[in-house]
Amino acid sequence: MARPRIEVNLEELDQVLAEARQAPLSEDDYQKLKTALHALAEWARSRSTEKTKAVLGETADRSKADADTSGLSDTPGGKPAGTSPGHGRNGAEAFRAAQKVEIAHPELKHGDRCPGCGQGNVYRQKEARTLVRIVGQAPLEATLYALERLRCNACGEVYTAEAPEGVGPERYDETAAAMIAQLKYGSGTPFYRLAQLERHLGIPLPAATQWEVVAEAAELIKPARDELIRQAAQGEVLYNDDTSMKVLRLVREPGDERTGVFTSGIVSTRQGQKIALFFTGRQHAGENLAEVLKRRAQELQPAIQMCDALSRNVPKFAGGVEILVANCLAHGRRQFVNVAGSFPDECRYVLEALGEVYGHEATVRERGWAPPERLRFHQEHSAPVMQELHRWLEAQLAEHKTEPNSGLGKAITYLLRHWNGLTTFLREPQAPLDNNLCERALKRAVLHRKNALFYRTLNGAQVGDLYMSLIHSCQLCGANSFDYLSELQRHAEELASQPAAWMPWNYRQTLAGLGQNRFSVSPASS
Repeated sequence: MARPRIEVNLEELDQVLAEARQAPLSEDDYQKLKTALHALAEWARSRSTEKTKAVLGETADRSKADADTSGLSDTPGGKPAGTSPGHGRNGAEAFRAAQKVEIAHPELKHGDRCPGCGQGNVYRQKEARTLVRIVGQAPLEATLYALERLRCNACGEVYTAEAPEGVGPERYDETAAAMIAQLKYGSGTPFYRLAQLERHLGIPLPAATQWEVVAEAAELIKPARDELIRQAAQGEVLYNDDTSMKVLRLVREPGDERTGVFTSGIVSTRQGQKIALFFTGRQHAGENLAEVLKRRAQELQPAIQMCDALSRNVPKFAGGVEILVANCLAHGRRQFVNVAGSFPDECRYVLEALGEVYGHEATVRERGWAPPERLRFHQEHSAPVMQELHRWLEAQLAEHKTEPNSGLGKAITYLLRHWNGLTTFLREPQAPLDNNLCERALKRAVLHRKNALFYRTLNGAQVGDLYMSLIHSCQLCGANSFDYLSELQRHAEELASQPAAWMPWNYRQTLAGLGQNRFSVSPASS
């Protein structure tokens, strides 16, 4: 039998505990304390997913409610709904960056007589048998060259052997900077942890030295980040959001009353390409987006901005720049997820209705329809669902079925207040349903905050933003970020003169034009 729901607050609980010292608990106080303890236990084992069946329990209508809003929208390479999970093992084709070694048969050649039956001939098979061998190594390794020295016993002249070809005078080559940046800004490994690991492996690499290496490399590859910003400004859809960050030594302008520091994430999409940008400082996501859009070509159509309904996410322009604002449907849905325990029936109706819409989006993605076809499909199938939901939401407040100041009432008010932005996908072909693409990108900044806790200076934050932008843009387009960072440093002069040719999605074609291909990666990854 379900326990009755009792409203409690901290002052009441403190009073109950104080009275318990003087006399036994009354039945009413006992229920309050029990309810609070059970609520605390429920919070401690809170769910890790917002799927409807997890929010409402297994009794939810699966035909409508099983759409996973955290993964359906803008997931690169995502599987369509209903796809069975794999076995967790990777085939040989998944090892795109592995060194490939061709092994010929030691005794037989194509067309030789079969040694088994002696009647037929053997022919080479289309696919070779593959064997994957994975070996471990330190993140950074060192080679010590002992250059022999010979000294004349008469004149004292010393003759030293030359270093092998390709070994430069610098202690740290391009791959060292790329690996440190990949671990720090791509995988969230703080400098001091890498320093400890390398020290145990016999390769001293102090944290201060790591910073010097990546900071020096950042100056060389900065033109690539600047070009990403320019191209992102030309995007068809721009997603933005921000998260809190900590910078220990941040000098503020005189009269600056702001106290917060944020890392803004911006993801721009255009003709299938995705670009991720990160900006850390006192500015909010909307202000950073406005700075990016200053580089937008005037002849382009207004871009679509996808964000949640916070006013600080919307850029404020002086004039001349237009933008179409679309609001995140997942944020609106989350308002009902948070109160589903108190209003299960009402929330079930809303979540199942939105589940239908996400189901239609999954159908579009599975069939690979172009934006105009997607818009027609949503107008035909999702528009009636949203119209009926809108009528239901208005009736809840107009007919006094829901208290406006309750959790459910506030969730309903949120949807109604932002209804125009939440339904942009029913009017614009390119408009997405939610801002999940940007929220997933911001996890990179959250991972850094969780492991490194802070940036020491604003300059350090800007270096981190540069590497995060390049690394995550590589991941969004399927490029190898370690190889990309290494090649940018090797070709710093070419990058400075023609940065558009050194983007994550086309740098391998540029290398091929130069007659270089240092890293064996399949064309699909570039």
